[in-house]
Amino acid sequence: MWGGVGAAALLIGAALVFIRKPSERVTGMVMGFGSGTLISAIAYELVPESTLGKGLGLLAAFLIGALTFFVGDLLIDRMGGGSRKDLTGGEGGGSGMAIFLGTLLDGIPESMILGIGLGMGGSVSIAFLFAVFVSNLPEGVAGTVSMQAEGRPARRIALMWSLLVIASALAAGLGYFFTETLGVIDGVYLQAFAAGAMLTMLADTMMPEAFKHGGRIVGLLTVLGFLAAGILSVLE
Repeated sequence: MWGGVGAAALLIGAALVFIRKPSERVTGMVMGFGSGTLISAIAYELVPESTLGKGLGLLAAFLIGALTFFVGDLLIDRMGGGSRKDLTGGEGGGSGMAIFLGTLLDGIPESMILGIGLGMGGSVSIAFLFAVFVSNLPEGVAGTVSMQAEGRPARRIALMWSLLVIASALAAGLGYFFTETLGVIDGVYLQAFAAGAMLTMLADTMMPEAFKHGGRIVGLLTVLGFLAAGILSVLE
């Protein structure tokens, strides 16, 4: 359920485009704020929990997560999914299936972490859920714009985002299942893996688009996003 809640922002982003597309500047600014919330979530929720300083295995998991996302993103870009975060829709849009797979690649680590946290005996982190939700909102806008540029009808776009919400819910369930099955220690490795993938996603696909369209103010908004999620972590 929590995985689906975090991904529901994709549908909201699509709905905004269908009703009245937000300006690229505003969406880029939201993307910058969302990037800050995710960086904060990695710093406060994942890296400390992963205790990277206590073993080379956890460090390796972090690096493997980063490399896995990098390779997966490279393959998806070659398939035509490189415009999934492009607020202008790219040149002629992009492959609908590639955009679907790319957004799924972006969202799986986030959703799995929600389930991993529950599986490790904790509760859902409001700070992390907030970070995932805010970061998914501009992604829903950008992906919808790209698919509209490709000529896909609104009904098909809405169906794609709905399937991604379901997939995110399943990914969170898998994170919980793996942690319950493998144990807390293995759950920590999964957290480190997901943290590496998320940080690579931010640097590779999200932050460049935020600065490109949001302008210089994105730097300040990223800091505000970091603080907002950090304060929620402390309050929890």
